[in-house]
Amino acid sequence: MGEWLEKYGPHEILAALASDGPALPGAGAQRWAGLRLRAEEAHPATDLARAQERGGRFLCPGDPEWPCQLDDLGTAKPFGLWVRGTPSLRYWSLRSVAVVGARACTDYGAHTAAHLGADLAERGWTVVSGAAHGIDGSAHRGAMAVHGPTVGVLACGVDMAYPPGHRELIERLAERALLIAELPPGDHPTRSRFVLRNRVIAALTRGTVVVEAALRSGSLVTARHAQRLGRHTMGVPGPVTSGLSAGVHELLRGEAALVTDAAEIIELVGTMGELAPDRRGPAVARDLLSGETARVLEALPARGPVTVERLSRAACTPPALALARLHELRALGFVEREGDGWQLIRSPDRHSIG
Repeated sequence: MGEWLEKYGPHEILAALASDGPALPGAGAQRWAGLRLRAEEAHPATDLARAQERGGRFLCPGDPEWPCQLDDLGTAKPFGLWVRGTPSLRYWSLRSVAVVGARACTDYGAHTAAHLGADLAERGWTVVSGAAHGIDGSAHRGAMAVHGPTVGVLACGVDMAYPPGHRELIERLAERALLIAELPPGDHPTRSRFVLRNRVIAALTRGTVVVEAALRSGSLVTARHAQRLGRHTMGVPGPVTSGLSAGVHELLRGEAALVTDAAEIIELVGTMGELAPDRRGPAVARDLLSGETARVLEALPARGPVTVERLSRAACTPPALALARLHELRALGFVEREGDGWQLIRSPDRHSIG
């Protein structure tokens, strides 16, 4: 159908379906008969009226609000999108990240997805997901908890609540954020429609983050779509003992990037200069010592005093220089003098190797 739209346009296709003429090239007799039956059941005016009753609208390629990145799907791009919500889908999609994962997620996965959703939204990024149970719902809730932008992509009509248990969440998305769908109002989801929905999530965003996924998971389909489109693909690692981490870890063994927080995600999908902070362990006082002074400190025994001569041999440092470094260490509170010897001051926070 996408190829026909590029070649003939919608008016000619509709006219062909409504006539008794031959099928368009590429469709067999049985397939053409099925398309004609579907065309007979189509009531676009009724669909538009039903969407408007629920505060919805219809977008098609070329409209000012149409997200042009969907055109990267080529002939597989949506013919149009049904939208509920006030914000502009195009502007919200310019800085957007997909956060997807398992429906039957763990507490770890739900917690991680909610934090990622909140942190990304606070930094001005739109969180896109599928409004499903588990990771999807947690990501949406995290974004809305900080009054941030989020988009729910449905595999049914925008006036439907699926899954039914997320009716309240879906209505909140329509009121406070955005809901979008390819299917007209009233259409119910099927297995194949969930798979098709995933390509929209991947194309709409700059990158896809998978939080938890088994080896066979719909979220991995989204990630593979993102890879084919040249989008960033990211995964959040989990316990190696969890089956819900196996799919993510398989992605990470390939081309996906490992991420642990919003800053690392934005470093990949953002603009130049949006860098994640350096990761370093806690600094301790001995980190500031010069190499020679640190060597003298390391040469001191753990317990009891030691003479300067013995210490200088252990530190491979002349006695006069070792003594100078000992006085420096005493001023800094690392060592103390005990008769003719020197010993460590017991202070775990100061002498910890860290």
